[in-house]
Amino acid sequence: MTQDRLSALRRSYALRGLDERDLAPDPIGQLSRWLDDVVAADLPEPNAMVVATADAQARPAVRYVLLKGLDVRGLVFYTNYDSAKAGALGANPVASVLFPWHALERQVRISGPVTKIDTAESEAYFRSRPYGSQIGAWSSPQSTVAGSRAELDGSYEAVARRFPEGSPVPRPDFWGGYRVAVEAAEFWQGRQNRLHDRLRYRRGGTGAWLVERLWP
Repeated sequence: MTQDRLSALRRSYALRGLDERDLAPDPIGQLSRWLDDVVAADLPEPNAMVVATADAQARPAVRYVLLKGLDVRGLVFYTNYDSAKAGALGANPVASVLFPWHALERQVRISGPVTKIDTAESEAYFRSRPYGSQIGAWSSPQSTVAGSRAELDGSYEAVARRFPEGSPVPRPDFWGGYRVAVEAAEFWQGRQNRLHDRLRYRRGGTGAWLVERLWP
């Protein structure tokens, strides 16, 4: 990949526009609508989202996770509570989330405070996971250094012997969910000539949602 080829990579966006009149009354409703569109378009990993955090030294980090809960309280994802992202959230409990739906020429950005969800919610979701995912949660000290792939596979096999398939697998105490509450949410629709539609929800002084159009 040469610099000339890289700088020439671009496309024009022309699928559709986004008007204020098209929006749901609140960002959760709008996100739900767009998620339905992504599923209908049969895009891969429709609920994949990028979560950005910053640690106590304000060093940012991003990674993909899967959205697994969505209601008026916010967006839920699950992880190991000893992971790097959990450490950052413990020190700085806010996050920014991005859904990059390139095929639909759309993206959604959401930011807000992050809290752990209650144990009952984490328990219920863990029980719904496939057996392999349950064993994987037990077998991986996430974000720590592994000596080899064989060590990783051996850890999985040891946990599988401890909890044979067909028997209940308890949720590890170190695994559960986080909820990102919505303080602001921007819905971005690509347009021609880079004059994209950017509509942002934010809370007004009365607590009602306000919608603002941003310059692209």
